[in-house]
Order: sequence, then C-alpha cells, then structure tokens
Amino acid sequence: MRYRWIVVTVVVAAAAVGTAGMAPAAGGQAGQAGAPTWEPSRLPDGQPDIQGMWNNADANHTPLEMPDELAGRESFSREELQAMAQARYEGKIAAGETHTEGTVGFYALYWWDWYFSDPVAGDWPALVIEPNTGKMPPQTEQSRDIAAYMREHLHDTYANMEPGDRCISRGVLGMMLPTAYNNGTLIVQTPGYVVLHSEMIHNARIIPIDAAPPIDDRIELWEGSPRGRWEGNTLVVESTNFRRVDNMRAPGGQRRSEWSHWELARQSPARRIVERFTLVDADTLKYSVHVDDPEVWTAPWTIAFPWRRDNEYRQYEYACHEGNYAVLNSLNGARVQEQRAGAAR
Repeated sequence: MRYRWIVVTVVVAAAAVGTAGMAPAAGGQAGQAGAPTWEPSRLPDGQPDIQGMWNNADANHTPLEMPDELAGRESFSREELQAMAQARYEGKIAAGETHTEGTVGFYALYWWDWYFSDPVAGDWPALVIEPNTGKMPPQTEQSRDIAAYMREHLHDTYANMEPGDRCISRGVLGMMLPTAYNNGTLIVQTPGYVVLHSEMIHNARIIPIDAAPPIDDRIELWEGSPRGRWEGNTLVVESTNFRRVDNMRAPGGQRRSEWSHWELARQSPARRIVERFTLVDADTLKYSVHVDDPEVWTAPWTIAFPWRRDNEYRQYEYACHEGNYAVLNSLNGARVQEQRAGAAR
C-alpha cells in the first residue's frame, strides 16, 4: 500500500442528468453558448495527448447509489450537496464511527473526501447516472443464486476466492473505479495504442486504436478484449470477450456497506463494456463506463466521475504475492472453523 493522501476538496459524481454515457461535444468543455472551447495538444499521429498520471480519489467517497432520501430528485445545487456531505460527516463523528481503534480495513474519517462539487461535470450525489434513479439495477435471479453460493463457499477452495485476493485481476471495474487506495492510473500513448497502467495489482491494459480486428469469440480474457477509437477529444473503448468468473469484483454500494463500493458478482462472456475518456481541460479527464451484461444484471447501467491529473503522484511497486499469506490463512482459518463446528456437534 502506498502512503495515504489527504485531500480537502472534492468528492464528486461525474455527470449531470442527461443521456447516460454520452460524452460532451468534441472540442472539450461544455459551456454557455459562444464560450471558447479548450483544445488539447495532439501527438504526431493525431491522438489527443492524455498521457500522464491520473487519480480518481476525488470520487472515493461519493456514494455509489442515490441516497434513498433523495429519490425522485433531478437537480441539486452544489451548496445543498456540500451541506448534506457535512451533515453526514458530523453524524458519523457523533455516532463514534471514526474507525480509529484498530478496525481492520478502515482508516479514520479524515483520510476520506466528503464534498460533492465538481465545476466540470455537474452536481449529482451518486456515481450511478444510469438508470436515472441513481440505483444499480438488480442482479438476475441466477446471478443472485450464484453469488449467494460463492459467499457461503468462498473458502472451500482457493479457486472460489475473489481473483483480486489471489493477485490475478480485479477486472476492469476493479481497476477503473475508485477504491480506498492505489487510485493512480498511468496513461501512455504510442502510435496506434493507448496503455492504461493501474496501480492496483499493476494491470496494464493495452488498447489498440482503430486498426485491430476483433479477436475470436472463443478467446476469453480476465479484463476482456478492448478496442479503442477517438471521437473528437473522447477516447471510446469497447471491450468484449470476457472470461466467465463467478466472483469478480462488482459495484455493490449500499447493498454491502456505504464504506465500500464493492461486492462479489458474476462476470459473463456476454458482457460488453463501453468506456469514455474525455479531456475537459488540461487537468481533468471525465470518465464513464457503461456496462451491459444480461446474464448478471437485469438492465444496463452507467457510472461516471472525473479523474484529476496528479503530477506529484508516483506508482510504487505492488508486490501482491510477496509475503502474501491471505489465501493460505483464509483457507486454514476456514478449516479450523469447520473442525470446531464438527466438535460442537
């Protein structure tokens, strides 16, 4: 784990209400009629230059889903959202939920970002922008049954464990969505390619631009097979050919805990993901991901939020397997629990 950052400004959802997944018009930042547009520099092959280190920690503590008390609302002022965030923070302090007394996996509240404001993307109190309820669609009945089985039998064998815990992959969503730490993504461009290097597990997604044909349908990959194209200043990446995984990380939000955006869910070969990276200004990259996986969710959904350029950020070695006893200890602990249960019977 790298050192933790103290950020005192923004936690934000990424898009104003509108057609989900749609990028701003080519030419950059949306604004008032007649306002000048911002244009990025371009590489020799014509690609907009989005290279550098980007950080999505601003969206770290924006709720995944629309809070129930805001259901039905279609617009929010920045001041209103800031006031709600402050009240939420103070409520946790009053309840003693500061997580400073050794609770495994959590930090004190002052490590988190608590303000909902984004001068670029608009004001919205959740990461989910589609469906327009701000709620994740339900999983299919089959997917819920499999998820329940995996939770119950998670430590029967190493093969049942979440592949991120095994240092294999967190999947596209685990790489791209905000989490508690290691939120840096290094973007490198070469002629005909864009490379996204995630700090978490050091996954590198190599995305061919325009020319590469689709791979054979029989080839299935942990993070799918991406193909990119430029639409103005927006990089559009469409990924297919996903490997079937019964316990890949997936957005879970309030169904699990407001402290975590994650739960376990299936990933099926029917999955299709469309990501959009739009340069809004020199230091802001608007990101959205649209997911359609009819074997897992009953409807498509879209999440959006901004990435910030962070020239001071450095990716450090993520030696996931070095001294990693998580798998061994988890399986040993499960066998001890089984022995105790058997002795009690």
